[in-house]
Amino acid sequence: MDSSRLGVGVIGAGKIGPVLASALAGAGHAIVGITSPSEDRERVEAMLQGVPFLTPAEICERSELVLLALPDSELPGFVEGVAATHGWRSGQIVAHTSIAHGLDALAPAVAQGVIPIGLHPLMEFSGWSMDRTRMAGAWCVVSAPPVASPIAHALAVEMGLEPLAISEDNRAHVASAVALATSFSHTTIEEAASRLRLAGVANPGVVMAALVGSSVDNALRAVSGNEVEQGQE
Repeated sequence: MDSSRLGVGVIGAGKIGPVLASALAGAGHAIVGITSPSEDRERVEAMLQGVPFLTPAEICERSELVLLALPDSELPGFVEGVAATHGWRSGQIVAHTSIAHGLDALAPAVAQGVIPIGLHPLMEFSGWSMDRTRMAGAWCVVSAPPVASPIAHALAVEMGLEPLAISEDNRAHVASAVALATSFSHTTIEEAASRLRLAGVANPGVVMAALVGSSVDNALRAVSGNEVEQGQE
């Protein structure tokens, strides 16, 4: 099986699932359905016009590729629950988007014959179409058994992402880096905004936009420069 023209079902209609579904549809895959969101139904309908809302059981039954865009804490239990009802199909591709979990989270599905894949975009999602543009410059950590590695890489590229292979032994380091980068930036910006409000600034987000953007750019340039220098040693 290759990654061309797959019937894709998405379980998880939060910020990530609909965006990745839209990207896969843009690459020529058929989106057979997505689970109903707990909120923002109009947003999901706008992102995936005409795509039906289905139950998880219906998606697992009808899809060649099942994309699990679930919160980290929900992923293992969901996979086990479907396995308990023998809901996975042999030969089916099952991909999850949780950087916190490796392929071991899909073990109950693998036991029923699925092909496991991890697709973990290294970016924050808003859940809106603007994310499609942001994906063009983002990397995606891909995980798969050797036989399925070409499929995982192809899916990442088709979504506009740059694939990045990380060994399972190093996954914890990547997850820690992602958590540090995202939590630190949010905490720091919120604290800076709070101090500007104390100074009487009514729109601190607008005021800090250029400052934060240039600061991040400079930090990334410094890291890249150090990498170049180390590579020349």
